Amino acid sequence: MRWQIGRRSSNVEDRRGASPVGMRMPRGMGMPRMRMPQGRAGRAGGIGGLGLIVIALIAMFMGIDPSVLFQGGQMTPGPSFQQPQQPPSAAQQKLADFVSVVLADTEDTWHPLFEEMGSTYQEPTLVLFSGAVESACGQASAAVGPFYCPLDRQVYIDLSFYEELSDRFGAPGDFAQAYVLAHEVGHHVQTLLGISDQVRSARETVGEADANALSVRQELQADCFAGIWAHHADRARQIIEQGDVEEALTAASAIGDDRLQRRAQGYVVPESFTHGSSEQRVHWFQTGLNEGRLEACNTFDPAAL
Repeated sequence: MRWQIGRRSSNVEDRRGASPVGMRMPRGMGMPRMRMPQGRAGRAGGIGGLGLIVIALIAMFMGIDPSVLFQGGQMTPGPSFQQPQQPPSAAQQKLADFVSVVLADTEDTWHPLFEEMGSTYQEPTLVLFSGAVESACGQASAAVGPFYCPLDRQVYIDLSFYEELSDRFGAPGDFAQAYVLAHEVGHHVQTLLGISDQVRSARETVGEADANALSVRQELQADCFAGIWAHHADRARQIIEQGDVEEALTAASAIGDDRLQRRAQGYVVPESFTHGSSEQRVHWFQTGLNEGRLEACNTFDPAAL
């Protein structure tokens, strides 16, 4: 990915080296509810150990929209912070520079798209943290993975997530990393367009399986919005190099609910999906990349999935 000469965003807040002391996780933090089917020996009546592993893996990977992740969470007073520890490494600093460029690139993409709709794009803030962080949606550990909080309209990421994405799940590359951030910015776009509020309200009126299905559609739309970013960024600034698209598709596939569940427990529970299958995630990123239009990302159309 051609990024070194790109503009750096001014909307980056660096909290690395300071972590909350005595952190209390909001109820449900990083653990989206997932009902396991009954009838399997040892799994009826609750989530067993394997189920918890699945949940943790799902939460580890893509930023779970806090409208799902933090539901029922109880806010706690702001924590005290430890003194900064050792400074970030050169590799971490390079990553911080990289995500600042990608964030600026999303800003340059979404501003004209909102202008076309007769609206104004309000830029989110990207918060870099290490270990744990306090957000308006509650306190989170790095295990949650990158996430977007609609209450403060900020994206949060511990850059060590990218090492996990590459080393453990086989999705290396700077364009894969850019896709992750563009997905989270996609949730910000959903908030600005009122989509997140509509999904949140709808989830409150349906059962768990239908609520999960709505979450899947919301996450797939964020994937499609990430594809829209890639489409326009490449047309305007020629950022995509050979192999970049494959990197993003590999990342999208690696974090599909089906792959994570199969890796953790050897079988798949589709009704518990909250982000979509590998095939679905790849499809919707490609749709946004190929079409470059918001209208193409209507994952809420009943016939879309």
